[in-house]
Amino acid sequence: MKKFSERIRKKADPIWQDNFNHPFIKGLADGTLPIESFKYYVLQDSYYLSHFARIQCAGGAKAEDFYTTSRMAIHAQGSYEAEMALHEKFSKMLNITTEEFENFIPAPSAYAYTSHLYRVAYNGNLGEIISALLPCYWVYLEIGDLLQGATPEEEVYQEWIAAYGGDWFRDLVNEQIDRLDEIAETVTEKDRKKMEEHFLISSHYEYAFWDMAYNREDWTR
Repeated sequence: MKKFSERIRKKADPIWQDNFNHPFIKGLADGTLPIESFKYYVLQDSYYLSHFARIQCAGGAKAEDFYTTSRMAIHAQGSYEAEMALHEKFSKMLNITTEEFENFIPAPSAYAYTSHLYRVAYNGNLGEIISALLPCYWVYLEIGDLLQGATPEEEVYQEWIAAYGGDWFRDLVNEQIDRLDEIAETVTEKDRKKMEEHFLISSHYEYAFWDMAYNREDWTR
């Protein structure tokens, strides 16, 4: 019998393939992505990660054992220390100013995605929360694997590709996949359906995030 994670990954595959083939990702690989779109992505993703870490903490608060609470807290810390440090590096490479950060407004898709995560965190259990968070981890890992060997001329694109193909990130992703499978074995079929729904919605929001950045979406469109 397939694991729960394998079943929902298969069900989400059509939208994941759309993620992999989005022009934002293709442009990262071959260097044709407009730098302004990547700069826009960095600003929006920094906003997203600050909320992603809060949802990880919410998951830890709903864990039934102290070990899982501690691990979710470590994941939240990792979102801050590893990924935010990466974004700080990108900000310097892209010459993003303090004023740009101060005047930042989240795009509709970034706001909607984080709102989806908060809704799940408020109403759901730990399994539901991990299901909603996992596409962000897992999609990035598969994109990192897909783009290994790509040699765009733009240095910041090379840095992004290298970061998400690293072992440190793979270990975090696999840990959450295993945790999700363990939870799925102990809950009801009704709970598993909710978990699947959250996973699929987040998978669609991952695609929307690339599209948002590529088109530099704002509130006037």
